[in-house]
Amino acid sequence: MDTTIIILAAGNSSRMGTPKQLLDYKGKTLLQTVIDEALTANNTPLTVVLGANAEEILAKHQNNQVNFIINKDWESGMASGIVAGLSSVIEKNDKTQSIIIAVADQVFIKMSTFNNLIEKHHKTGKNMIASGYAGTIGTPVLFGKVYFDALLSLKGTEGAKKLLKQYPQDVETVVFEGGEIDIDTETDYNNLISQQ
Repeated sequence: MDTTIIILAAGNSSRMGTPKQLLDYKGKTLLQTVIDEALTANNTPLTVVLGANAEEILAKHQNNQVNFIINKDWESGMASGIVAGLSSVIEKNDKTQSIIIAVADQVFIKMSTFNNLIEKHHKTGKNMIASGYAGTIGTPVLFGKVYFDALLSLKGTEGAKKLLKQYPQDVETVVFEGGEIDIDTETDYNNLISQQ
């Protein structure tokens, strides 16, 4: 129980024009797809950070296994969601040793994606384990406790990737098949649906 997963789902989907967290994929919302995989991963607690359209999204995702929090500062950028999520996790359990930051629109995420990050962390002792796909690294990313203060000091549009670039010697990666597919635009969504 020393790792908590945080799903960032606070954005207003400006390029989509409708809350992408609520888009349907195989009979579930995009957000529910990620929540379900996270809940089956190694018995890890789960926090979901909402912001834009929070009430509408919350109404469709009631689940007493999930700690939903609302980031009232969501418009200031991704950093506020990371700070809100991590602050809530520490408040709930100050013995948390690591967190995994995930996003709500990587539909091909699997329980094993999360478990692989945790295993690699334990195996290598590295404090940042990122997912690798399509020649880049990104979410979901595991951060050990040593980086909690740095995450809490992120500002504005800064994401956690800043830390991966800053401390490359403490980064390991795991392969995440399909990780490059996220849903930002109507075209992305239509492409996804056409492949069901």
